[in-house]
Parts: sequence; structure tokens; C-alpha cells
Amino acid sequence: MIDTPDPRTLRRLRRAIRRLPRDQHAVFCAVRYEDLDYEQVAARTGLTVREVEHLLAQALFAIMRDMDNRPRRRLWRLW
Repeated sequence: MIDTPDPRTLRRLRRAIRRLPRDQHAVFCAVRYEDLDYEQVAARTGLTVREVEHLLAQALFAIMRDMDNRPRRRLWRLW
């Protein structure tokens, strides 16, 4: 059984999705809300399938980071 998330979590999720860059937001919404596959999103946006996959991965990572309240870290600072 799936529990309904609390209203605070839903607000945070909506905010995280709204804060995505335009291209990530468009790809995320097309895949998650409109249930389009990567090929359909690529045809609609003029991107390659690989670019769609990359943008979706970036969007999911950004949403997870916002939901965890983690600051952005630049990879070059890890070395």
C-alpha cells in the first residue's frame, strides 16, 4: 500500500521541479507526466535520445538534491 506523502513534502517536490532549468523541466515533464518515451521526447524537442537521457538524469539528480537539502557541489572541488 502506498502512503500519501504529507503536504510539506509535496510542496518541496513541486518547488524542486519548478526550479529545474527549462530544458531539464521540459524533458522531465514529458517523460514523467505525459508518459512519452525517450524517442518521442527527442523528436518533439529536436534533441538526440542520448541528450534526453542525460537531461532526465540531471533533472532527477537535481530533484533528489533539493529534496535532501544538499548544497550543490562542483566535482572539481572533490579532488
